Amino acid sequence: MTHASVSLISNSKKSAFVSVIPLVVCDDSNMARKQVLRALPADWPVSVTEAVNGRQAMDAIRQGLGQVVLLDLTMPEMDGYQVLSALRDEGLKAQVIVISGDVQDEAVRRVLELGALAFLKKPFDENELRQTLTRVGLLTQPGKVPLQNRSAPDAAISFHDVFRETVNVAIGQAAALIAKVLGVFVQLPVPNVNILEVGELHMALNDASSSQQLTAICQGFIGSGIAGEALLMFHDSEIADIAHLMQRQSSDYSDLEMLLDLSSVLIGACLTSIADQIDVGFSQGHPQILGQHAAIDELIRVNRKRWKKTLAVEISYSLEGHDIRFDLLLLFTEDSIERLTHKLAYLMN
Repeated sequence: MTHASVSLISNSKKSAFVSVIPLVVCDDSNMARKQVLRALPADWPVSVTEAVNGRQAMDAIRQGLGQVVLLDLTMPEMDGYQVLSALRDEGLKAQVIVISGDVQDEAVRRVLELGALAFLKKPFDENELRQTLTRVGLLTQPGKVPLQNRSAPDAAISFHDVFRETVNVAIGQAAALIAKVLGVFVQLPVPNVNILEVGELHMALNDASSSQQLTAICQGFIGSGIAGEALLMFHDSEIADIAHLMQRQSSDYSDLEMLLDLSSVLIGACLTSIADQIDVGFSQGHPQILGQHAAIDELIRVNRKRWKKTLAVEISYSLEGHDIRFDLLLLFTEDSIERLTHKLAYLMN
């Protein structure tokens, strides 16, 4: 666990008697924590403890370091929902504001029911945070206690961390749309981001396409020097349940048409969110069934030169209360990595 203490420096004698609030900032993303620290009101007297998962946050709160907690939801080891439940079970009085990319209506309802004071959607800015703190009574006398020399930690933010957080926001927005379409609660994963050699990619895609139990759909995208393919895989045993959730009324609406429509919604929402965050526009191709209109070998052959190395993002959505999982793979060409790094550079400083 890392600690970043904030000093009070003021010419006013009154400020010497101002009580400093112990604050925990909990998020598994280094970039997300840095964004929160930068957005803290300069006149809010806090001492900050950072936590990279719920377990660290709970340890800090038990030690008296978390009178106020700014809490992410989707984290490894112990997520935000589990933190809120543990606080209630242990009778701890921490005041929690959730800051999350999981923007489903049900996610908001659940955290408020578990005792959170407010829900702030990623991405946010310092004005939104200030307004939220004021609304819930945590910033009652703004401007009375000027703080100087507050700065975020100097730890470098890697491209991997910045891009993963960008994807995290995107999959949350896509989940909110899918939740409305299907009338379910979507359980979000921590996205997995890797650089794959073409041989590793070929094996991964062949494994997916050769399975008799999967239907894979691909959709190309390109724009502003960034290009790639999105692959969405459905387990065939779950297709009937998906049809039920989509309230399919006609037999004329085939399984494949249904999956193509659902893929367009999910892939389109992810790509649109990523594009918005990095200020580019993507032109998206039509989704196609792998093995029918676009065989996996052909996909590899056409893109082999561009895919010597691939930035691969693996996302596995699951639907609460249903045995249904969508496995989404976003594949960015090697040439795209330099362009993405340039577009995200402002977040890495």
